[in-house]
Amino acid sequence: MTKKLLRRRILFPVCFLVLASACGTDADFYTLEDYASVPKIDVHVHLETDRYLFAEKAAEDGFRLINVALEYTDGWNDVRRKFTYGQLQEAAYPDRLANVTAFAVSDWDRADWEERVIAWLDSCFEQGALGVKVWKNIGMVSRDSAGNLIQIDDPRFDPIFDHLRKRGKTLMGHLAEPKNCWLPLEEMTTNNDRNYYGRHPEYHMHLQPEMPSHEELIQRRDNMLEKHPDLKFVGAHMGSLEYDVDQLAQTLDRFPNMAVDLAARMGQVFYQTAADREKVRNFFIQYQDRLLYATDLSDNGSRTKEALHAAMDAAWKRDWEFFATDNAMESDLINEPFQGLQLPKAVVDKVFYQNAVEWFGMEE
Repeated sequence: MTKKLLRRRILFPVCFLVLASACGTDADFYTLEDYASVPKIDVHVHLETDRYLFAEKAAEDGFRLINVALEYTDGWNDVRRKFTYGQLQEAAYPDRLANVTAFAVSDWDRADWEERVIAWLDSCFEQGALGVKVWKNIGMVSRDSAGNLIQIDDPRFDPIFDHLRKRGKTLMGHLAEPKNCWLPLEEMTTNNDRNYYGRHPEYHMHLQPEMPSHEELIQRRDNMLEKHPDLKFVGAHMGSLEYDVDQLAQTLDRFPNMAVDLAARMGQVFYQTAADREKVRNFFIQYQDRLLYATDLSDNGSRTKEALHAAMDAAWKRDWEFFATDNAMESDLINEPFQGLQLPKAVVDKVFYQNAVEWFGMEE
């Protein structure tokens, strides 16, 4: 089969679905009233508490959850504490919640670091962990004893990622940051980025010109994926390519075993939708198998039940309205109005549920 014919066979169903969805009937789409009854999965939340208010609300709203551990500022103590809380939550809600574990690079210079990491990960897999998260400290914060930034394409990671592939586990990667991170606050495209970097100047790369560029960090991520083409990879936060769905599409085309979650990047989706709704809508339809719904919502026990549930409602119901309807909308994430995408039911079901099952090997 020629490449030209193969390309036609791939593109025809996609183009047909785009055209068909543009003139579908009401029965082809969900409504606001369908929200609670449609099964959904939020693949990126952080629960660091022994209360169950988050899972209780998720059950009421038809959500399953993937709780994500990570190394923050306290090395292995962070990893173990966050995974332990996740296990506690899963034990209380085994049909509602699953876990992604992590590992630390705080002891990077130990000669047996790779072996210790693999032993820890295997212990987590025996407890049901679906995959492993690496965080932005790799490439942007953590350094070896010589003062060099630890980068994700370093050969020391190779045996770990090979082990994940052999175990059939997924790597979730928050690598780099939104491109806004390298801009002055006043030039950022979304209010959520402007607010975050205003509160966290330590991660605002515009203030640290000696640090790697966005392009370098993305290239190092891609170097890692090139070395491990059979590794199942979910790029957290739209793979840090949130600023341009065309650029993200090119990357997904390049790496067939890569998907992305939408956690904390809906502002970027809204911003692009305000500028060109049809381009964004067509992107979600064409890459419907590679996009996973996620929020980055969290509970550390500090908020009241009412405040926590209000925050969950605000994010989950806003995003459902955006994907399921063509309503005129506004959001405090951006300054411009925009219109919901009204994706076909089949696409919504994939983004909100089926893709999580596929990419993380969740039990149905």
